Amino acid sequence: MSNTKITREDALAFHLEPMPGKLGIAATVPMATQRDLSLAYSPGVAVPVEEIAKNPALAFDYTTKGNMVAVISNGTAILGLGNLGALASKPVMEGKAVLFKRFADINAIDIELDTEDPDEFIRAVRLMGPSFGGINLEDIKAPECFIIEQTLKEQMDIPVFHDDQHGTAVICAAGLINALEMTGKRIEDVKIVLNGAGAAGIACLELLKSMGARHENCIMCDTKGVIWQGRTEGMNQWKSAHAVKTDLRTLEEAMQDADVFLGVSAKGAVTAKMVASMAPNPVIFAMANPDPEITPEEARAVRDDVIIATGRSDYPNQVNNVLGFPYLFRGALDVHARAINDEMKIACAEALARLAREDVPDEVAMAYGRKLTFGPDYIIPTPFDPRLIHVVPPAVAKAGMATGVARRPIIDMDAYVQDLKERLDPTAAILQALYARARREQARIVFAEGDDERVVRAAVAFRRAGLGESVVVGRPEQVQGFLNAAGMPEAMQEIEVVNAATIPNLQDYTDTLYERLQRRGFDERDCHRLAARDRHVFSALMLRHGQADGMVTGATRKSAHVLSLINHVFDAGPGDGAVGISAVLFGGRLVLMADTLVHEWPEAGDLADIAERAAMVARSLGLEPRVAFTSFSNFGYPVSERAGKMAEANRILEARGVDFEHDGEMTVDVALNSDVMAQYPFCRLSGPANILVVPARHSASISIKLMQELGGATVIGPILSGIDQPVKLCSVTSTVNDILNMAVLAAARVG
Repeated sequence: MSNTKITREDALAFHLEPMPGKLGIAATVPMATQRDLSLAYSPGVAVPVEEIAKNPALAFDYTTKGNMVAVISNGTAILGLGNLGALASKPVMEGKAVLFKRFADINAIDIELDTEDPDEFIRAVRLMGPSFGGINLEDIKAPECFIIEQTLKEQMDIPVFHDDQHGTAVICAAGLINALEMTGKRIEDVKIVLNGAGAAGIACLELLKSMGARHENCIMCDTKGVIWQGRTEGMNQWKSAHAVKTDLRTLEEAMQDADVFLGVSAKGAVTAKMVASMAPNPVIFAMANPDPEITPEEARAVRDDVIIATGRSDYPNQVNNVLGFPYLFRGALDVHARAINDEMKIACAEALARLAREDVPDEVAMAYGRKLTFGPDYIIPTPFDPRLIHVVPPAVAKAGMATGVARRPIIDMDAYVQDLKERLDPTAAILQALYARARREQARIVFAEGDDERVVRAAVAFRRAGLGESVVVGRPEQVQGFLNAAGMPEAMQEIEVVNAATIPNLQDYTDTLYERLQRRGFDERDCHRLAARDRHVFSALMLRHGQADGMVTGATRKSAHVLSLINHVFDAGPGDGAVGISAVLFGGRLVLMADTLVHEWPEAGDLADIAERAAMVARSLGLEPRVAFTSFSNFGYPVSERAGKMAEANRILEARGVDFEHDGEMTVDVALNSDVMAQYPFCRLSGPANILVVPARHSASISIKLMQELGGATVIGPILSGIDQPVKLCSVTSTVNDILNMAVLAAARVG
């Protein structure tokens, strides 16, 4: 669980807009012509039907089966909410499906079964088997979940995986491998105490025993105390399997001299006294959510030799299932596995453990705001480590092949790893890193246009996401009206609303403007009027006077006009080093385009300056710059004066000896398509460009709007770079989320 504050209104709006729910279906083949339709359906579809009828394994080749998982629940154990029914579980199951796609590029669809009868549930899932490559069971109460999973595993020839059980177990095992390595202990020797004898707890203990933990060294506890041989109260066959011969009866007694504590129980279940009684160098996995059995602060107040993990994202060592299930299924699906067995789960845990011991990439450390190195506060990889997708699935796939559950072994493992590296959208990780940086900085951001509901809602979202302080420039009664209409009147207490009438130093603002503008045709009255009446100028002056750390504007007026107003306060003109850079996100790629705001018709020297500034922005986003000077010609043909300045800009950069790749002039397809680029073997770019420098502002505007309208690209920006302070300009068509993203860029000081 994160420390981000989410209200009911936020959650409902997220699930309602821009359309209900979190999932959609998109065709992966063209459907534009009659020929397309004939191939996709009748008569063309008959051919793969006949082939699959002759050889069922071909379903993995001709249909989505091989990359499709069903996320199935009956809603009897929804998160921490209990039995609320099948329909109420649908938002959770949709969310799980989204995680499959986000982290492992697996298509998943949610299915909610309206029954609490295990036999009915089993029959329904079994009959759907031909549709899917795997089944992910979710939020089913114990003990029915054990019966359902075991029966389906026996009856189906595809992986069946109850994530509430095994997902937690795998991540727990990964962390424990590293914790024991640091303490110099062996799993065969340690005394393990588990509190919480539900689905997750039992799965944790079973997996650890598969890895070598000895039965007699593992003590399981529930709400009635130790599960000991001979106990009858509150017992079932799954608990009985872990009963031990012991005189211990309470959790407190069991904790004496324990090496490891695993908790999947409830807040406060572990006391400081219990921690003090544990063996030297104790390991505590307090995984209860939303609040752990004991917090890291409480444990470390008693012991300075403790290694502790929780289920929360605001503490180090988060035991997060998303580190496991997407990659387990990715590896299993890619070998067309019949099951996910213990060997594959152990392989997943070991791969995660190895990854945490490796050097952490800079972009991951940047995202989390600290240097991550293997040690007591870093024994489990972070969920947004980009290496997970190409490290964990191969380990799972190899284990599946070694144990005989793979129907189609991977022959070229190196090629498979490379395919996995290219599979995911890198932009999501970049945005996550920016949000993490903003959360670390806790900047005070001024939202200039409090007369617009979108801006007010974005300011509230910024504050509630724990990203920093929100200052809205506007009239309090109007801002309150927007919040009332949005169903969150209480949010007025979470943001600060300011205007010229509420600050004591308006004269200082006027003096600053007058000093800058007195030789540009402005008298003192003009400057006072600008400072007092124009929200863009007022906000920029707040920033200049150190009363804010960043500024977001532009949602209500065109960018060029807003830029001219900001130029009254900051040097943001074409000759001042200012550049407008827009980030275009589409199809899993992020490309920066420059200049999209400041220079109407840049000359060759300007273009070289723009490229250098864009490279700085790229690096602040975690990208290694590859600059293409774009035109309608390629490397001198056809000859044109307008294309010539692009080639000249490239020569200027070469003379400057810059430390990033650049080349041009070239057409956009050469810049972005490696196959087309290969026709020019002398091109100095090592891969597709991620920065496009364009000949003029109008060509940038045309290109971006075309991508937005016809391609559905997401555009962030223009990012105003090269001025003294972080000022970010939205577009007049910006959504609340667009404005929020710009505030994050300002807080993270991108540019």
